Amino acid sequence: MAYPTVSGPYGFQPINLIGGQVFAGSTRLIPIASGSGTSIFYGDVVRLNTGGTLSKVSTTATATDAVGIFLGCQFTNPSTKQLLQQQYYPASTVASDIQAFVLDDPDALFKVAVTAAGTSTISGVTQAAIGQNSALILTAGSTTSGDSNASISATTGAGTAVPMRIVDVVLETVNASGSFTEVIVKFNFGMHAYETAVGV
Repeated sequence: MAYPTVSGPYGFQPINLIGGQVFAGSTRLIPIASGSGTSIFYGDVVRLNTGGTLSKVSTTATATDAVGIFLGCQFTNPSTKQLLQQQYYPASTVASDIQAFVLDDPDALFKVAVTAAGTSTISGVTQAAIGQNSALILTAGSTTSGDSNASISATTGAGTAVPMRIVDVVLETVNASGSFTEVIVKFNFGMHAYETAVGV
């Protein structure tokens, strides 16, 4: 069976840990402030704020405060008093107990689509991109599916202050020109909030 066509970005999908470590898929609950004004979608890169709350990363090239990947949320609906679990956090939700599920392991590996710099148009990188760094491309997610539209840039290099390190390509996504439209990445050392010398 042919590998599905990668028609657009879908955020960061956790798949493993670097070095063959045991991957349990564990997450940490981190609060989102009531009324927080930016939607967060499944697969978005998120950051810690002063005060211990969570928000979506907005800096594409130097996201040194990223704490992990958003994998849904839960909160009590003030109208019905029922606990809701959702694929994404809708902007400006008012509730006193909003909690995000975050994969916050700095050693986590993620599958992600490659897009042309500054766009959501699928692009690709060659095998030579392995070991290089790439910036995030952040666009609004889908309120229909709840999924992120985040990706990484096809423009790669050896820059020292870039959030993502490419550790492999997804071989099944090679196209006619020899480029790969999906890659495996991890947070670059020193770019994850748990690995920086300065706290939030």
